[in-house]
Amino acid sequence: MSNRPLLDVGNYSPRYGASESGNSNDSPILPYSDEQSRALDLRVAFLVLIYIMNYEDLNMKGNQFNTLISILYVGYVLMQAPSNIFLDRMKRPSLYLSSCMAIWGAITLFIGMYHAALILRFLLGFVEAAFFPGAVFLLSRWYKRNELGLRTALLTCGSSISNAFSALIASGVLASLDGTLGFTAWRWLFFVEGTLTIIVAVCANWILPDFPSTPSFWLSPDEQTLAKQRMEEDAAAGNKDQDDPVEVFSGLSEVLTDWRVWWLGVALSFMIASLSLLLCAPPWILGTATSFFVARHSDVTGDRFWHITGPLLVGVVGFMIAISTMNTAVRYLSLFFMTQSSVAYVIFLTWVMNTFSQSRSKCAVAIALINTMATFGNIGASYFWPSSWGPSYVNSYLICILTSAMSIVMCWAFRKHLSRCNEATEAEEHALGLPKGFRYLL
Repeated sequence: MSNRPLLDVGNYSPRYGASESGNSNDSPILPYSDEQSRALDLRVAFLVLIYIMNYEDLNMKGNQFNTLISILYVGYVLMQAPSNIFLDRMKRPSLYLSSCMAIWGAITLFIGMYHAALILRFLLGFVEAAFFPGAVFLLSRWYKRNELGLRTALLTCGSSISNAFSALIASGVLASLDGTLGFTAWRWLFFVEGTLTIIVAVCANWILPDFPSTPSFWLSPDEQTLAKQRMEEDAAAGNKDQDDPVEVFSGLSEVLTDWRVWWLGVALSFMIASLSLLLCAPPWILGTATSFFVARHSDVTGDRFWHITGPLLVGVVGFMIAISTMNTAVRYLSLFFMTQSSVAYVIFLTWVMNTFSQSRSKCAVAIALINTMATFGNIGASYFWPSSWGPSYVNSYLICILTSAMSIVMCWAFRKHLSRCNEATEAEEHALGLPKGFRYLL
């Protein structure tokens, strides 16, 4: 076996939240081989392809477009938490996520006239809601807390790739298939997307990893035991919630009564509201590239707050540049600064998983509920850019600065709270002579 740890992320330091003694006899947790590390990363990387298929170009304008976009959010908001509760109870998340993907591909195939599309888009929101929070939760079950940032960045890059190239693919379909077999070009767009989605879904059933506790053909029994031990070690000594049976709604009740979940949900809503403008391909690609570096550095240092604050402040600089001038070139340059705010979203999601990692069921629901609350930031942001504020949109940029600042302040307050929790735990361990246990990442 290699002396390098699972996924080649460097030795896991207890200073960043692991228990110094994962069990009573302090036996070391052996690492995976490099071959198995690559196998897991490649399987998880397939989630990126699914995320790309999760985006679509409706090719509609005006009120019809706005209505079709909005109706999707109804199911998307309602189903995220129930879906993750169900996913947490399953042994084969690969089957569940791929089945949901196949259903949304089939729905996409049948999108036709406006009113039919309205109904189908409503249903589409219910099945698409399963994917992103489910994928994030799946990551949290395989990767230790100092490994999650980079993998979350990999997952979210799917939306950036889609934003960058979906318009090019759509234009190619619209230009070449109009009238073929009697169907208009925009119907062919849905045929192509739906068919590709179903094909990817079938492949996902065999490629996506299940939970470490589920037997799999690509891991030996010893490697599977190792995967479970790693996550138990990461959750801290003596914590049995990771694999023990729990009541169906225990995670939901814990989340609904935990103020931290609501606090983080509001903070993420503010953050998402400031990202509503960032859809230009080259700046967005730069933001994605930066996210890998920042996420990796955040994992290595064990810091989350400053790796959230830094990108948000760079984004604020971009907003200020846009306010200060009407020069087209300078304003376009400001977009490259603004898109750095998207890096903060990656680290924030990782921080959520880190914070609630001790309880598997609670983590599943917390991810879904916080991501659901972030959706309201997207909805509110659609009102930040009225045409009456153009062409300078100074008021819009000021609102983005305000929402970014609010998010930073709320993250700072949350960091102070976690720091006090760590200090209280350390004092208790010292008084009782206990070994070092769980620490929140700050």
